[in-house]
This record gives sequence, structure tokens and C-alpha cells, in this order.
Amino acid sequence: MRSAGAAAWYIPGCVTSAKLYPRTALFVLTALNLFNYIDRSVLFAVQPLVQAEFHRSDAQFGFLTSAFFIFYMIAAPIMGPLADRYSRKLIIVIGALVWSGATLITAVTHTFTELLIRHTLVGIGEASFVTIAPTLVVDLFPEEERGRILGVFYLTIPVGTALGYVIGGYLGPHYGWRAPFYVGAGPGFLLAFALMFLGEPERGRFDSLKETPERGTIRGLARNPAFWTATLGMAAMTFALGGLLVWMPTFLSRIRGYSLESANKIFGGIVAFDGTVASLAGGWLGDWLLRRTKSAYYLVSAVSMALGIPVMIVALFSPGRLMVPAILLGAFLLLLNTAPLNAAVINSVGAHIRATAIAVNVFMIHLLGDALSPWLIGFVADRKSLEGGFVSTVIAIAISSAILFYGMRFAPRVRAQGAAAGVPAE
Repeated sequence: MRSAGAAAWYIPGCVTSAKLYPRTALFVLTALNLFNYIDRSVLFAVQPLVQAEFHRSDAQFGFLTSAFFIFYMIAAPIMGPLADRYSRKLIIVIGALVWSGATLITAVTHTFTELLIRHTLVGIGEASFVTIAPTLVVDLFPEEERGRILGVFYLTIPVGTALGYVIGGYLGPHYGWRAPFYVGAGPGFLLAFALMFLGEPERGRFDSLKETPERGTIRGLARNPAFWTATLGMAAMTFALGGLLVWMPTFLSRIRGYSLESANKIFGGIVAFDGTVASLAGGWLGDWLLRRTKSAYYLVSAVSMALGIPVMIVALFSPGRLMVPAILLGAFLLLLNTAPLNAAVINSVGAHIRATAIAVNVFMIHLLGDALSPWLIGFVADRKSLEGGFVSTVIAIAISSAILFYGMRFAPRVRAQGAAAGVPAE
């Protein structure tokens, strides 16, 4: 006989095993996230082709990505409170249908303004998924596995981004820049449909910490140092990573002399390999260290960012033989903190305001991060050089590391791995 809590995990007749359900739901949500990031990064791969058609400056194309994130982060604070009150699954399904449908609009996009509108619609649709899906994921598995599970879920960021580069880098030159955008639309519709048949897990099912006013209320969130140090550290990291992801293929082709297809293959391969290994390794390392220190997730992220500073200097400003290996190592160090940082944000708040907290996190990391950096790098590139624009990313990496080292003192003490389920953390 299953418990009442377990009964809420799945719909009888659709997924017949409570043990199978978490893995099935994780697979569907992770696959949706994969196509979400494929769709997002395709533009970066074909950006020179789009520029050739619309004859716009680097700053204007940097703003195209910035506009996506502006609408993305405006929509996020609306989605979060809705998800804390209503069905998270339903909101995710609607959002997936919106961004998949907006992807198809690319077929009739023939002006820069239409392309801008298309990007804003995708941003609104994706905000519902990215804000809410992590709250479902963490309710599927025990708290002490949170870093590893989020590592699986978030490895789709680099893998999806890399596939976007590869798909765009191949299809764009051969079939036109619009063709790659269709890749993610069909699977997005199918996965949204599949999610409709999966149940929704109980909120906070595995949380061990009590919901204090600081952890469980909107007013408390405003003075929650564990949340804010993780969020601001993530914002600085997102500034650096977002700018590099947008401009690196263009940098390699325009400044370092690679063909556009080769630049996308090289950087896409680096992001795919590093992202897969680093996302899983960061989650595993964070969970392993959590048995020894409550600040494990902050520590992994802070150290990886600190080590990334000299490596990225070599990657961006040395055109010799060390450039590609430095890009490989630098991307690994940046992507290593994906799962730990997201786990730190999730652990900093209680289950009943978690979607709202993630919405605030999404708003802040994009407002201060990749909504700004693509435009800023393009702005500097128009007046000086892309290398000059990349200086801001190195500064952001250093700021991120400093904030996260400071945030270690505020990390909550969650249940250590191996502790009995249901035993509250001290």
C-alpha cells in the first residue's frame, strides 16, 4: 500500500510505478530544458548570417539577446507566485507550448522588428519553464541528492547550448539561418503533451528544514542572506557566461580567423563536453562535501570561479596555442558551479515560496547578468574590439567568486547524506 503522499506523485494508469515516476518526470523535464536551450543558442550560431541580411551593428544584435532576457525576467516574477498557488505542471505545459509556437514564427520573420518580437515571445514562454521546473525536480528526490539531480537537469544548459551551435553552424550556411530554429519546435510540443500525463509531486516532500519567517515568507526573503549571496554570485557568473556564449563564435571567426562553421564546432564541442562533465561533477562534489560542511555548494562555486580568472585571461587575450585549451578549461570551471549554485538557492528557502524565490533569482541574475553583457560587449566591440568587451567578463568572474566566498557563512544546515528520512536538520 502506498502512502497518501506517494499517491500524489503519479496518475494511476499513466505511470504505474511510484519508483519509476521520479525518473520519468525528470527525463521529460530535462528533455524540455534541452530543447529550450537549443532554441535559445541557435541565434548565436547564425548571428553573422542574420547580420548580413538585416545590416545591423554589433550593439543592435547584442540588444536582440538583451531584449529576450528583459521579457524573460519580467515574466518570471509573475510566474513564480502563480506557481506557488496553482498547478506548477499546468503553467509549465502552457509555457512550453508558447515558446515552441513562437519558434515556428521564425518562418515568417523577414524584418529585424519581427525577429525582435519573436524573441520576446520566446522569452515569456521560457520564463514559465525555467522558473518553475526546478521546484518540481527537487520534490522528486531526497534532499541529500539535490546537487546531483540538479546536475542532471542543468547539464542541458551547456549540452543544449552546444547543440544549438552545432545545429546552427551546420544548417545555417547550408539551408539559411531560419532553418535551425525549427529543430526545437516539434519536440517541444510533444514533450509538453507528455508532461500533461504525469502527476505533480507534493511541495517540499523531502525538505528537512522548518519554514521560518526568513525562509518561508516573501518579507523574509528580502532579508535572507543565504538567498541573496547565492543570487548575486550567480548574477555575476551569468554576466560572464552569457556574454561569452553570445560572442565566442563571432570572436573565433572574426578575430581568430576560423570559419563560422569551424568556430561553432570548436566552441560547441567545448561547451557540450565541459557542460556534461562539469554539471555532473559539480553536483556530485557539492553533495559529497555537504556531508562535511554546510557551505559546500557555495564553496565549490567560489573556488571554481576563482580558478577561472587566470584561465579566462589566457583564453581571451592569448591568440597562441594555449587559447583553445584555455577556453576548454575556463568553460569547465565556469560550468562546474551550475548545479551547486542552483542547489544553494533552492536550499535557502522553504518549499511554499520556492517558485517565487526562483522567480526573483531569475529576474536578478538576468537583470544584472546576460540581459546586460551581450549588449555591453557589442557596444565596446563597435568602438574598440571584442577583446576589450571581454574584459568585463573577467571582472564579473572575480566579483562572483568574492560574493560566494562571503556567502559561505550564511549557508543553511540541511540534513546530511545518509541521515534518516524525515529527521529535521539542526
